[in-house]
Order: sequence, then C-alpha cells, then structure tokens
Amino acid sequence: MGHGWVFQHDNDPKHTAKAKKEWIKKKHIKPKPQNAITIAVSSRALFNMDREQDIYEQQGMEDYLKYQIQHEIEPFAPGPAFPFIKAVEAVNTRLRELYPDSEELFDVVLMTSNHAHVGLRLINSINHYQLFIERFSYHANLYLSADSLKVREAIDEGIAAATVFSPGKITELSETQLRVAFDGDAVLFSDESEIIYKAHGLDKFYEHEKAHENKPLDHGPLKGFLEALGKLQQKFYAKGQRLDCPIRTYLVTARSAASSGTRALKTLRSWGLETDEALFLAGAPKGPMLEKIRPHIFFDDQMFHVEGATELGTVAAHVPYGISQKIQSKTARDVKKDMPAKQLE
Repeated sequence: MGHGWVFQHDNDPKHTAKAKKEWIKKKHIKPKPQNAITIAVSSRALFNMDREQDIYEQQGMEDYLKYQIQHEIEPFAPGPAFPFIKAVEAVNTRLRELYPDSEELFDVVLMTSNHAHVGLRLINSINHYQLFIERFSYHANLYLSADSLKVREAIDEGIAAATVFSPGKITELSETQLRVAFDGDAVLFSDESEIIYKAHGLDKFYEHEKAHENKPLDHGPLKGFLEALGKLQQKFYAKGQRLDCPIRTYLVTARSAASSGTRALKTLRSWGLETDEALFLAGAPKGPMLEKIRPHIFFDDQMFHVEGATELGTVAAHVPYGISQKIQSKTARDVKKDMPAKQLE
C-alpha cells in the first residue's frame, strides 16, 4: 500500500472533502482490504499537539507553521489514542502469524485537516514510533478524534465515533492484549431504557427492564465495533487460543446485575455477541473498576463517567449519542465551548 494521507488547511469541509477525493483518485491509492476493520484516528488524538495548538491560538498560523517546520524531525509525544493504536497493531502481528494470507485485520488510517507543512512531521512521528499507518479513508468502523464537533457529525452520519480524552495520570497498559471497555446503554445499546430512567426514575426503570427482559434492546452506535472485535476473537478461538487471545472486551455498566442486567446480557446473546467480562456496578463510580482492568480505551455516553475514568488514569472516549446529551450538565458540546473556535486536527 502507498502512503495515502492528506494534509491540507481548509475551513470549508466541502472543499476539504472534494480535494481529498480528487487527490485519492489522482494517486490511484490501493483500496483497503475488503474485510479489514478500519479505525480512523485524528492526528490530535494519536499525538499530543497541545503546544502546537497553543502557538496557533496565541501567535497565529504563520508562527504555527514556522514552528512545525523548525521541529519537523522531532516526533510528537503520544496522544490519548496512541496506546490503543499500538495495542491494535500488536493484535495484527498475532493475526498475521496465524493467518498469513488473511485480510481480516485492523487497518488504521490517519484523518487530518492539518496544513501540508505539518505532514512531514506527522510522517516522521509515525515512522519514529513504528506505526503501520499507510492510508487515508472516509469509511471507518471506528472514528476517534479530539474534536467533539467532528465526532458529533460522524455520529449523526451513523459512524461509530468518540471524542478521546487524555487521562490525568500515566497508567501502565498491556502491550500484548488489546483491552476495550464499553458502557451499555446509548453505547452498545440504544438509549430506550435510559429514556425511561431519566423520565420516570429508578423504580420505573427496573419495572420496565423486568417486563422487557426477553425483548432485545435496539443497537447503539458502537455495537458494530464490538461485533468486529468479536469476529477477530473468533479467529483466535478457532486456533485453540481462547485463553491466550490478544483481544479482551468488557461491558462496564451502571446497571444492577440482579434487577436490570439480564436484559443487557440477553440482548448481546440475541446478537450473537459476548464480552469477556460483564461488570454491573449498580450506580457505583466506574473509575475505580476501570483502574483495575486497565483498558486501552473506555467508551461512555456520559461525561460524568468519562471524567471519572480519566481522573484515575483511563483513556476514556465520549460517545455523543442518546438522551443524556440533552440533559447532562457537561456534554461534549459544553467542553467545546471552553475551547477555541478552530482546532487543528
């Protein structure tokens, strides 16, 4: 595969998309493997570009570009999505050992609207960390970004997407096993049960879940990504490596096991899916449990849980989907208000 990144600076997303399509057509970039699981990650999610962003905000575009050119041989520091991407590539290594000719693996692509002058530093950083990122793509099984507005747009288009936040402290993570943790309602599942809870309270929620425990919930925005992970897990199970599988998934939900956990588990079963562990916290904070299992990334629809996770060292990603986005005190949009009007991705 040839290098297929696009580096450009354009405020109009229509112009940006048109230019990218023309560039891809002109370069005849090889399409991604048909069965690959594509993860699109923005440059600011993959790398820590906070200092560069500060220069852009405080000194303007010209000083920003000058700084990038002067430091182009210096790799960016890892960003919040970096450990997740490294773990993904470790899974690919294992898959290639077992299935040398298979195209059913992760395909990581870089999404950036940054200026072309920043491109060389990004490429140097990718090569420095020995990341296998060779392509640009529009279609992804998962999109991770530091820009909450772009993530919201992706969710509205039906793409599994999340805004990634850096943890408050450094946590040692597994280098041999990819660990992904999901919230249930409004992440793997729809928000139908959460709507009942928000409108009528906990008791009515329990009654509703008990009455509907044999009716599967509708799917949420990240159900497809869990399904993709499950397909890769099955490839290891087929080789007798269930106990040594380099992918481990977790359901980490505020639901109670006794009163509302049954419907969650039966829903997963009805989809032909499972998680390696299902943790029902009955309203307890998720941060301490996540600190114990140490996932490379945790997806949740509520900023309260995202913040609690990051404070204790977990890379957490906010999924802006469902009823909670309308009523929670600090949504991804609120976070955006505290940020400058333009972010360089």
